Amino acid sequence: MTQFPIDPVACLKSLVACPSVTPAEGGALSRLAETLGGLGFATERLVFSEPGTPDVENLFATIGDGGRHLVFAGHTDVVPVGDEMRWTHPPFAAEIADGALYGRGAVDMKGGIAAFVAAASGFLAADGPAGTLSLLITGDEEGPAINGTVKLLDWALAKGHRFDAALVGEPTSAARLGDTVKIGRRGSMSGTIRVPGRQGHVAYPHLADNPVPVLVRILHRLSSLTLDEGTDGFQPSNLEITSVDVGNQAFNVIPGEARARFNIRFNDRWSVADLTDFLRAEIAAAADGTIHELDIVQRPSEWFLTRSDALIGPLSAAIRDVTGETPALTTGGGTSDARFFKDVCPVVEFGLVGDTMHQVDERVPIDDLTRLATIYRGFLDRYFASAADA
Repeated sequence: MTQFPIDPVACLKSLVACPSVTPAEGGALSRLAETLGGLGFATERLVFSEPGTPDVENLFATIGDGGRHLVFAGHTDVVPVGDEMRWTHPPFAAEIADGALYGRGAVDMKGGIAAFVAAASGFLAADGPAGTLSLLITGDEEGPAINGTVKLLDWALAKGHRFDAALVGEPTSAARLGDTVKIGRRGSMSGTIRVPGRQGHVAYPHLADNPVPVLVRILHRLSSLTLDEGTDGFQPSNLEITSVDVGNQAFNVIPGEARARFNIRFNDRWSVADLTDFLRAEIAAAADGTIHELDIVQRPSEWFLTRSDALIGPLSAAIRDVTGETPALTTGGGTSDARFFKDVCPVVEFGLVGDTMHQVDERVPIDDLTRLATIYRGFLDRYFASAADA
């Protein structure tokens, strides 16, 4: 296995030890900036803000000048740990046991960052890039995703950086390291449905207006929909009801309003605009003249699909060399910050097996971590070599 000037295990232990629960920086970006600075990267720390959202710290690091420009994207923020008493090892102790490193963020996605930093250290110690290599790291991926990658990317472009390809180090492998590379994602749209009523005593329904039956009709219609059967590049679209609430603690009171929330993951049969129009028509039909409201929230994201042989070819070859796997190219799963790169440059996602992400006892096998670093190193060699040969 390849040896690295920066050990991926030591790097990951250092990052996991930082309690960077979103939106807190927790020291993770500081440690990462110090490590990258020691490798010769020029680093910049940036804080972005927006009313109603927490301030978020981000990091941009770059080395090289001109030529093909590859950017690695990731995040150091992590989800909350839940009940700490249920963890076999403290979530920020970064302890190693039974061949795995335990800790919140070990898989999602400090492990991917540590593996790439190790790979970059070996790459730079050899020949270095025949072009430019950057890391774009946010502290807002697990949060609202407003003051993170999207603004950091805009800032980098305004500074004159032009990216030819992006690699996002999310944990994409399904069952074995290297079995899956993501080349796109379905779109995501969330919404709230509100049906107003008039509160009253259940014994006198003629003096009230119960919104619950109307909301039930709407939800039944939506949950019965078949949006599509899938397409060549994407799995079927799906709509899921995620919350129903009337804010009522009493048995003998008709509520004054009823609300429901939903999320849709949609493929290339739809756009946000088309899907919104479709939903409005379906909800109106179910409401049958009853007053109702539909509010689309949380900045919906469109589907995307990128195919670049200059990116996929070197990555797939590096994966085969280390694991023997020929990765499946898929668009499944949830959203990620890769969606912010789709209009800038080709982007792929590849990283660790994600079977313990967001769970109690999140952990990464040490062997997987070192093999991922080796894959990333092989990818860097191939990607920049192909640029030099072009």
